[in-house]
Amino acid sequence: MNSSILPVLEQLNKVVLGKPLQVKLAVVCLLARGHLLIEDLPGMGKTTLGQAMAKVFGLDFQRIQFTSDILPADIVGANIFDREKSAFEFHQGPVFSQLVLADEINRATPKAQSALLEAMEEKQVTVEGHTYQLPSPFFVIATQNPTHQIGTYPLPESQLDRFLFKINLGYPDPELEKVLLKGQSGRTKMPQLESLIDLDSLLALQVEVEKITVTDHLLQYVMELIQATRRSPDFAHGLSPRAGLAIISAAKAWAFVDGRDFVLPDDIQQVFVAASRHRLQLVKTSSSSTLTLIEELMKDITVPA
Repeated sequence: MNSSILPVLEQLNKVVLGKPLQVKLAVVCLLARGHLLIEDLPGMGKTTLGQAMAKVFGLDFQRIQFTSDILPADIVGANIFDREKSAFEFHQGPVFSQLVLADEINRATPKAQSALLEAMEEKQVTVEGHTYQLPSPFFVIATQNPTHQIGTYPLPESQLDRFLFKINLGYPDPELEKVLLKGQSGRTKMPQLESLIDLDSLLALQVEVEKITVTDHLLQYVMELIQATRRSPDFAHGLSPRAGLAIISAAKAWAFVDGRDFVLPDDIQQVFVAASRHRLQLVKTSSSSTLTLIEELMKDITVPA
């Protein structure tokens, strides 16, 4: 395990109890310069994870509560007339932060959801012809409630594709839930968290992740996985080249967290589900779940020695 990342994981796991895999995936997502989508029922700790990551990494934090009446200007900002200067001035929205928690993103209309598209992909926003750069690093953690719940709008595919990972937290184990019921929740432990990695160190770690080695036979392995999704009759369409790049970036970050400067097949397997499940849409005639099909697909592809 990477000596600089191990204390981070230990602190986060004290707040988000019993979810070491999800916590590790969230850290990997940040190191890979991606964005994270968390889908689950209300009250599962989605917001707590975002707040804890901001504190441990020492990042500026803003939370945007998405509602049915939120406007794009409420997210990116707007030009407001200054009477003293007799001119319009741009007032930054909450998206101008290093870690943005887009809470319940699928309760907003598609127009409001799309306000994040340029920000997430280009690390900038454009308002009335003027472009404004966002801070670096820029990390979005979006939470969404299950789409069958009342008052939700499904995220369009173009929006989903901007997220490196999609994860679920799920119910805690009974013993850990008992700890939460005693009042020892993640929120009560939040003040105890320390900032372990400063901004310059985090940016340096992200650069180190990009230097991780991926051999040609592992690139071929990723291509075979992608081709298998394209051949599958259960998916409306297969993974795109952008998805392939996402898988490689995530595998590099996973290897880095594990303390290696090269990628193994296991690294690809560890991140493949989180990097692909939100990018694959089932056909209506499919009787299996996306997760089941992805797992079966991975078993069918020969793992390089």
